[in-house]
Amino acid sequence: MSSRKICPECNQEYVNFYGWCKPCYSKHFQNDFNNWTSGNDKIDKFIQDAQLNANYHLELIEWIPYDKFKDVKQIGKGGFGTIHYARWIDGVIRTWDNENQQWKRDREYCEEVALKKFDNFVNLNDVLNEMAIHLKTHNKVATIQFYGITQDPETHSYMMVLEYAKDGNLREYLKNNFNNMNWKQKLFNIWSLSTRLLNIHALDIIHQDFHPGNILSHNFDNNYLQISDYGLSKLIGANPNNPEKKNIFGVLPYIAPEVISGDEEYTKAADVYSFGIIAYEMVTGFLPYPDIPHDKDLAMKICNGLRPKIPFHIPKLITRIIMRCWDARVTYRPTFKELDEELRKYLYYYESYLDEGKNKDSEIVIQIKKADEFSAKQESTNTTTTTTPLNYQTHPQAIYTSRLLNFSKLPKPKNDENFERDLEELTESMSLVKKISAETFGEKEYIYTSTQSVKEEFNVSLKNPFKLSTESFVDDLYQKIKNPCVISIISPDKDLSEELTKYNFTWPEGMCSTVVANNKENIDILTAFLEAKIMIWVILQRKPASKNYKVGI
Repeated sequence: MSSRKICPECNQEYVNFYGWCKPCYSKHFQNDFNNWTSGNDKIDKFIQDAQLNANYHLELIEWIPYDKFKDVKQIGKGGFGTIHYARWIDGVIRTWDNENQQWKRDREYCEEVALKKFDNFVNLNDVLNEMAIHLKTHNKVATIQFYGITQDPETHSYMMVLEYAKDGNLREYLKNNFNNMNWKQKLFNIWSLSTRLLNIHALDIIHQDFHPGNILSHNFDNNYLQISDYGLSKLIGANPNNPEKKNIFGVLPYIAPEVISGDEEYTKAADVYSFGIIAYEMVTGFLPYPDIPHDKDLAMKICNGLRPKIPFHIPKLITRIIMRCWDARVTYRPTFKELDEELRKYLYYYESYLDEGKNKDSEIVIQIKKADEFSAKQESTNTTTTTTPLNYQTHPQAIYTSRLLNFSKLPKPKNDENFERDLEELTESMSLVKKISAETFGEKEYIYTSTQSVKEEFNVSLKNPFKLSTESFVDDLYQKIKNPCVISIISPDKDLSEELTKYNFTWPEGMCSTVVANNKENIDILTAFLEAKIMIWVILQRKPASKNYKVGI
């Protein structure tokens, strides 16, 4: 016998666990069609179609008279209208009360709502398009809930009735709470956001105006992110006064360079670029380009490869993800499926480490621990170099709300001259860390995942251990790779050699070191050796190295 509940009207099983009888409920809605109107045939039909096709209450919208709201007040303004806070007297429909022949409503669940008022110049078809996307994406748990439509009796502007996100948008949350966020929250939020966009793209929907102001939550502390403001960028077409000049709508720092330049239409890859800038903001707490005007000059610089600077203490695995997202080469950017899989894995490893002590040797755990150690030291020493955002002033022309952007004669997008090299080397080194358990280095096998083996291979004495800076080491190494020959990496700095000797470090005959011993604060010497060995291995794979190896620093 079926365990499903039975509709008391038709004695048929409900189609889902929500207790929603689509045939019966459609009739109830249809019987009420003559008792209300929005005053616009298109809006009436849109609401009616949604009611007739709803499979459960979350797919339902209704016409809500404006007098059903109280305590209405404006709380925000965007590019196409304003946002108001209100209390909904009746509340949302949940199911049909067969005994009283009326809809059962939940007043507590959605007493507080947001009213999104569209300016009168906005085309109604575009408004309906955004409403349709809200309905479609909410099923994928990607966007805030859409309850219905109302109309301001004074301005006659139509308004979407939406779920109220009491914690506001991501930008304001980061501004006020970033210093209290840990890496578990950061990882979860980045992964959660990638999943939201994965679901949206699976519906063949492109957001086109993706920035932290459009990421909302009613509880950021519980990592519940929702996306808002769909589809209005599709309003923008050719400028009738100059057909060759394209109009763009959005927040300049988050718009992909190929969109800014007009080289390509907005694609899923452009959403990925926006995600990369948002991820940068989520892990650093810094706004992109806060100290310069957001004008044509910035647009040109972005097209020429300008990107925000990622602080060195950010885990390299996360840095690599961000850099891949904002690659000027559109086809090189990852998809949200790839991002979801990679971030999900990192989150799993890190949560398993925190909860059960597992995966302590995984690269993401190691890198996050180093980042936390660095942050803790910076805070304890109270230095001027901080890992968390400063209370800096933004330039008066640095604008972080969506607006029309009219640019012409911008250069074809390209990466900065060092970007592709840095990304390639970062990718190669990360790839080796992930998948090499043993490789051949010359004629001898070297184990890449064992700290003990590193100690044995390099005959390291930890009698007087000290620490090296990964950042300075890598930077120095990159600068010295002028050709694939290992000898070109060696620096004849005698003082550094003597300093290593003083700490009882000895080098096996026939091996060379690329370690730079300065800023001895940030990373264990064994890790520096591990990274040096991997980088040398990468170089040797590109071209056979000279047999005249030298021992040096």
